[in-house]
Amino acid sequence: MHELGHFFVLRFWGARVGRVRIGLLGAMMEADRSGLSYGKELSALLAGPFVNLLCAAVLIPLAARHPELYAAAGAHLALGAFNLLPIRPLDGGQALELLVAWLFGPAAGELTARIAGVLCAALLLGGLVWLMRESRGNLWLAPPAAGLLAAAIRELRGGK
Repeated sequence: MHELGHFFVLRFWGARVGRVRIGLLGAMMEADRSGLSYGKELSALLAGPFVNLLCAAVLIPLAARHPELYAAAGAHLALGAFNLLPIRPLDGGQALELLVAWLFGPAAGELTARIAGVLCAALLLGGLVWLMRESRGNLWLAPPAAGLLAAAIRELRGGK
């Protein structure tokens, strides 16, 4: 659903959409966004998390009658919120870079995204390590912690 949100908005703006890659932090859609304005690209980036949050908003009331839907609602809510984190390559990190670039220029967007990405990834990584310790080694938290560490290192090196 998340990638469909991106897809439909990109196609609405006339962008060419390529393939979807699966990576450490989830799926990434390849698209030619070169002809899009900052505003159009920003709307396409935020469409994915918006669809997740919309799905959660629809599923939560339905789950009152069908409790098995709470898991799906929670998954959509978590995915939408996670993707809004200001860490590239997540949608939130790319959206922050675009918004700042739109207002203050590309160099300011790049610098802001790097600083926000490193700070956010470091804080979340610290929180996950603490949570893993408190939960006596919950290994389900190791993959997101590794992904956040990789994102922080990539940001420190200046990569996207």
